[in-house]
Amino acid sequence: MSGAAWLSIALFFALALALTAGLPVAFTLAGVSLVFAGIGIATGTFDAVFLDAFPNRVFGIMGNETLLAVPLFVFMGVMLERSRIAERLLTAMAGLFGSLRGGLAISVMLVGAVLAASTGIVGATVVTMGLIALPTMLRAGYDPRIAAGTICSAGTLGQIIPPSVILVLLGDVLGNAYQKAQLAQGVYAPKTVSVGDLFAGAMLPGLVLVGGYLLYLVAVAWLQPQRMPALPAAMRQPPGLATLAGALLPPLLLVFAVLGSIVAGLATPTEAAAIGAVGALALAALARQLSWQALRETARKTALVTSMVYMILVAAALFSLVFRGYGGDDLVHALLTDLPGGVIGALIIVHLVVFLLGFLIDFIEITFIVVPLVAPPLLALGVDPVWLGVLLAVNLQTSFLTPPFGFALFYLRGAAPKEFPTGAIYRGVIPFIAIQLGMLLVLALFPGLATWLPTQM
Repeated sequence: MSGAAWLSIALFFALALALTAGLPVAFTLAGVSLVFAGIGIATGTFDAVFLDAFPNRVFGIMGNETLLAVPLFVFMGVMLERSRIAERLLTAMAGLFGSLRGGLAISVMLVGAVLAASTGIVGATVVTMGLIALPTMLRAGYDPRIAAGTICSAGTLGQIIPPSVILVLLGDVLGNAYQKAQLAQGVYAPKTVSVGDLFAGAMLPGLVLVGGYLLYLVAVAWLQPQRMPALPAAMRQPPGLATLAGALLPPLLLVFAVLGSIVAGLATPTEAAAIGAVGALALAALARQLSWQALRETARKTALVTSMVYMILVAAALFSLVFRGYGGDDLVHALLTDLPGGVIGALIIVHLVVFLLGFLIDFIEITFIVVPLVAPPLLALGVDPVWLGVLLAVNLQTSFLTPPFGFALFYLRGAAPKEFPTGAIYRGVIPFIAIQLGMLLVLALFPGLATWLPTQM
């Protein structure tokens, strides 16, 4: 290999090392890239002309209409979190199913699915459920491992069930990669893949995954009832019809408004995100949880998350230019196309790398750093972009659960009482990780699970 190729490899590993050291992502990404660009210019292995394209990349990112959905969906999620919808919904569902063995765990999973479809934010869901549901489950006599595993897995459903921030980011990255792959093949009227296609593609796999979780909980409740007892009579409060409707209808109507408008073709994901943000404000007002302070704190948190995403995206654009200047993209393309097993071998290697990186770095970093490198060669090999996107989303969701660095585990550890054993959290998620990996296998064997609905839209 040439000196430039070796420097591209060194750039990638230096970046991975810096990120695993816990340094700030955006500044590390940009700083390491600039250092290697300087080394290349000094040694004559990098053409500084590549950096001339950076201002246009930044302008394109800031003017990207699709990415406007990110702050809107984040605002919607944070506002719904403050409106105490989760608390009312969980109380109503627990009252409905509490008389059954495992009923409380089933309620937590169903509420997690509804919250995933209405907020799409993993951290908020896990913390909220940890604060509300975990003490109740422990008082009812639940095995701590079952309680922890149920809450963590229910919270991560926000990764795969639309509207999800990760699906918005993956949709934008894969859309660009798909056009790049087609242009490289001489297709000058390229097809497009949108965030809406990815939302539609993720719906059925998300529902199947929820079904897999529920089947596991029902099986444990049947085979090992002592681990998931019914709620004691003193803890049951069967909800009336009005209470149940008041808890269920608002989030379901919001989900229908957001996802229904996308699936029906009435709104783009960005426009639907705006509908969701306004709807969340209305729900908070109806719940009498809307105040100037709540609005200010929600806007502040939205600005923090959005600025982090955009800073990482800008830094990733700089990394991409430097990596391409060293011929790194050609190296990745050659590596994936020359692997034994063809497309299948390339997919296995890519998903194994993404899974392992999920132990160490955040899904946003993987989306902006790794996916732009591996997606174009995979798409050039004929992989369906929607199928690839849903596979990656499920894979990244698995990384949220996987010890020792799964983010959902950290969120629950922070929300759980100090005396709650950390080992119970780690052991409790193992069956759910197995279900996740099974979902990946099902998706790999039956791509139509992800591609059927987008083709029908």
